[in-house]
Amino acid sequence: MKLTLAFSLGACAIVPYILLKEAGADFQTLNVNLGKGQNHQADYLKINPKGKVPALIVDGRVITENVAIHVWIDRQFPQAGLMPSDPMQYIDCLSVLGWCGSGIHPKLTQQARPERYCDLPDSADRVKALGHEGMVEQYELAEKLLAGKNWFFNERFSCADAYFYWTFRRGDAFGGDLSRFKNCIAHRQRMEQRPSVQALLAHEEQVKAEFARAA
Repeated sequence: MKLTLAFSLGACAIVPYILLKEAGADFQTLNVNLGKGQNHQADYLKINPKGKVPALIVDGRVITENVAIHVWIDRQFPQAGLMPSDPMQYIDCLSVLGWCGSGIHPKLTQQARPERYCDLPDSADRVKALGHEGMVEQYELAEKLLAGKNWFFNERFSCADAYFYWTFRRGDAFGGDLSRFKNCIAHRQRMEQRPSVQALLAHEEQVKAEFARAA
């Protein structure tokens, strides 16, 4: 089986990268430079007409959308235990994945690309501020969910941990004081001790160098 992950620096494509590493999968990456708009070029649109990352290419078949990719990885590599085995906790984990994707992620995009939310003159700062407020509200919920726990479910790492890790790391990049979110910070620190995330961080440095050489 040949696996190729469409990957971009800083984007939510880091989540399936972590999960593939956790699963021990043999895969390669197609490194897409979002800053140069490569996701909107014809070659990439043939892979994913949505013009988004991630996309996971499985023997030529393309899977898009993070939640679908996560579930596929879990089912293809069940020995990794990336989703809870208990049926209700499985559903709860899907709920966290959906929340990361539809509850937190849009608040990040609102800060990164305010023009997508309002194109009126001089509106960008207010759009960003509202995005930040909404993001903080979501982190407050996460802070409660992680209270007294190392991971979201069963004291065992799951897909939910990988997705939330990205949302919190990405949010931290926009500035603002997030120091009160002690549980979220501790979760990020635990994540960054995992070999899968160490591999991700090393890969990101390699991709940065690759893009710099191509500039």
